[in-house]
Amino acid sequence: MIKRFVRHNVEDAGSSGSLNDLSFLLIIFFIVIAGFNVNKGFLLNLPSKEKPLIVHNEDILKCSLSRAGEIIMEGNHIEPDELSELIQKKLKSWPNMTFLLTINPETPYQRVVDVISTIRQLKVENFSFRMEDSTGGQ
Repeated sequence: MIKRFVRHNVEDAGSSGSLNDLSFLLIIFFIVIAGFNVNKGFLLNLPSKEKPLIVHNEDILKCSLSRAGEIIMEGNHIEPDELSELIQKKLKSWPNMTFLLTINPETPYQRVVDVISTIRQLKVENFSFRMEDSTGGQ
């Protein structure tokens, strides 16, 4: 009896499914470890737990943004360009001032960004903001 060795044709090694899996995993690995440096929003410093800041009510300058984007400070409607001047005057005479911004949920986003940007440019150290209650009260 004669035994014949049957040769099987070997498929191309480049078409192997395992290499595709390996390349996919490497791509995912590098995407995950890549550092994306994308700034979203404003970088605000949060108060530290070790040194809590005590703010007195008389040191708070209250400002609010209405639904239409109007700036209301101390009960008066003011223009955006007046805001900068008023805050500069207050900072000179009132260095411990804390700026409290109350924002209506319906306020246009760009108006909020403009006010916060103005406050940051004036280097107001103590700044806080909050959203109005859904009932419309503060």
